Amino acid sequence: MNREQKGVAIAEIVTSIRESQAVFVVDYRGLSVAQAAELRTRLRDVDASFRVVKNTLTERAADKAGVDALKTLLHGPTALAFVRGDAAQAAKTLNDYARQTDLMPFKGGVMDGAVLDAEQIRTVARLPSRQVLYGQLVGVVAHPISGLARTLNALISGLAVALGQVQERGLLGGGVAAPEPV
Repeated sequence: MNREQKGVAIAEIVTSIRESQAVFVVDYRGLSVAQAAELRTRLRDVDASFRVVKNTLTERAADKAGVDALKTLLHGPTALAFVRGDAAQAAKTLNDYARQTDLMPFKGGVMDGAVLDAEQIRTVARLPSRQVLYGQLVGVVAHPISGLARTLNALISGLAVALGQVQERGLLGGGVAAPEPV
């Protein structure tokens, strides 16, 4: 790789880091080309990408991107998963594939500027997707509101029934004058 190619590679890694919500670092030893292609396809479905990188180029890219924490994870054969979408879904995809193939141990990752170790990434992988979390939040917020609406509806219905009964009995505006107070 000549100097110009290295500069292009560093620029691509910098762009990928800056566009990512999270970057997961894995050891790719033992991963065949076909397996890497399959993993790339799975990650593409969750808005993430997978790239085998040279540690020295990635260190320079991390410096340029201002993510020094990433440099601590760069040792041995390294591949990066750049996550632009839901980090939990990407971590789950990587974790499932690693379990399925008995390859690709996590080295760690960086998410929102914080360094994650392998166990923390597996914890992120167990989280529900962002859409599921949004749905749960809406349910929690909407439940008291819908309960209030049902209660108010029941009160209004009860009032309407009571007024209907009063009208049937002729007690409302039936032409009978109310007794004078004493």
